[in-house]
Amino acid sequence: MAEASRLARDLSDFDSIEARLSDAEVLWGLARSEHDEAAAAEAAAEMRALTKEFDSLEVVSLLGGEFDDHPAILEIHAGEGGTDSQDWGEMLLRMYLRWAELRGFKAELVEATPGEEAGIKSATVTVEGPHAYGLAATERGVHRLVRISPFDSQKRRHTSFASVDVTPEVTDDIEIDINPDDLRIDTYRSSGAGGQHVNVTDSAVRITHLPTGTVVSCQNERSQMQNKAVAMRILKSRLLARARAEREQEMDALRGEKRGIGFGSQIRSYVLHPYQMVKDHRTDLESGNVQAVLGGDIDRFIEAELRRAARQGASA
Repeated sequence: MAEASRLARDLSDFDSIEARLSDAEVLWGLARSEHDEAAAAEAAAEMRALTKEFDSLEVVSLLGGEFDDHPAILEIHAGEGGTDSQDWGEMLLRMYLRWAELRGFKAELVEATPGEEAGIKSATVTVEGPHAYGLAATERGVHRLVRISPFDSQKRRHTSFASVDVTPEVTDDIEIDINPDDLRIDTYRSSGAGGQHVNVTDSAVRITHLPTGTVVSCQNERSQMQNKAVAMRILKSRLLARARAEREQEMDALRGEKRGIGFGSQIRSYVLHPYQMVKDHRTDLESGNVQAVLGGDIDRFIEAELRRAARQGASA
């Protein structure tokens, strides 16, 4: 039913564009026959809007992966750079929360570990919406920031790094077999702000999968039971992603390919000094409006990477 609903939504968007295109053609014909400049301007404006919507719908056609329509689990980890990188991690967190808001997605902060002086050491966010994982997965990799450090009394330029990892959230229709004996479950006091219950009882939960060393935690919910349920869902998603990565490694070994997994290479640079520019190193797409990008306007970068990956897949 979920897949049928998604397909119906995509077809509805296409039918809407088709109907509006027909209306615009009629309006354009009327404008030409009667030399109506106002009608011509209206038809041209509608065509520009339709072109933008059609481009977005074209991107949807590129999202045919097994888990592309699943919710996404997005994790941010501060890298080298000390306080600057931790502050950069928090800036990325705000960027993705804002991006989800602009797209009408539901984003929830599951866990965040604050930095010593500012920012965050790590954070985990779940994102729900149409094609959430397929879109968010393009952001996986290392993000680099160049700026005058606000934490440097000498106002020197610093380079900071933070990594973004994205995995599909496991839904109820996917079975992941986990032996309870392989789990160590610890509880601790939540460090986040909240109501009267938070910070009073040990409601936060940390689960360690002993065979793989995978650790997940959740402290955002109000009860220990709710935090445990969310943490288990994230653990299953990570174990699924780990299994898929191992399969890809096996296939690469058979093909004789060598491909980096994890941190890999830097995918995008955000430069605030000595000039302002955001550049994606995979697609060479650039933007001079850094503040808009950091405010969540990243769809252009996501769509460009999806198209690049589709071309690369077709050539392969």
